[in-house]
Amino acid sequence: MSESSPGRAAAQRSSYAAAFAPVRVRYFVFFCLLPLAAFFTTAAAALPLRVFVSVAPEKTFVTRVGGHRVQVAVMVQPGSSPHTYEPTPRQIAALVDSDLYFRIGVPFERSWMQRIRSMNPRMKVIDLREGLSPRNGTDHRHPGTEHGPSLQDFHIWTSPRRVIAMAARIRDALTDSDPAGASAYEANYQAFAADLRALDAEIRSLLAGSSKRRFLVFHPAWGYFADEYGLQQIAIEVGGKTPGAAALGRLIERAKREEIHTIFVQRQYSSASALAVARALDARIIRVDPLAEDYAASLLHLARSLREALR
Repeated sequence: MSESSPGRAAAQRSSYAAAFAPVRVRYFVFFCLLPLAAFFTTAAAALPLRVFVSVAPEKTFVTRVGGHRVQVAVMVQPGSSPHTYEPTPRQIAALVDSDLYFRIGVPFERSWMQRIRSMNPRMKVIDLREGLSPRNGTDHRHPGTEHGPSLQDFHIWTSPRRVIAMAARIRDALTDSDPAGASAYEANYQAFAADLRALDAEIRSLLAGSSKRRFLVFHPAWGYFADEYGLQQIAIEVGGKTPGAAALGRLIERAKREEIHTIFVQRQYSSASALAVARALDARIIRVDPLAEDYAASLLHLARSLREALR
């Protein structure tokens, strides 16, 4: 009776199999899902995409398209000039780990972009001006006149219609680096483009009744905006320098003839010359900022101020 019969052995094996079946299933599931878990962990670790931009408005553009899938750092800090800016050691260290850089044509890029590329050869550099035609800009020999390609007005983003094209390039670049986010990038782009079209329509409405078309600025930063809305900026600063006494006198006389009583200045530049012209014209000074991160608010502030100035 103590010896196991073949039937009893089979029953024991069946009992052991039943007891260990859940364990085998768990191990099977674990080893099958392990590669998938590793994949998703790696994918999650790759997000958000680390992005650098040259100026603050670009941060708004990239954030609107990229949403939570991007982390954006700005090179030119508030109050600094994009003509002379030099990256800080902390920014240089951050560039080494960045995935994308969106350049836009500001002057410091000309002297730094090659060095930026060499710091991180794997980082993709996308030029947001690609496919967009430059404007005819300020003739640096004669204040306030339009002549030849612009050498100083690089503020291409002050045209909302151009920003729509830039946003499409941002969408495509982000999708190329992060295909899993393609649908999110497309949806964000469509929403941002709709907001830009609404912004453009509001600015046109604000300026529609203006009887004058010329406005006086210290630094020629609003040429693309002026072109977009049928205006002309007259700049005090010429070629990055304040004009001499004779040229400044001619500018003041012109402004008097055209009954200009407002001067637009920006925070990145000294306004001493603008103050002198303002006293001569009995004009008010309005501060505007083409480098503001709050892009829509900045353009609407300019448009509303122009509506008053151009009556």
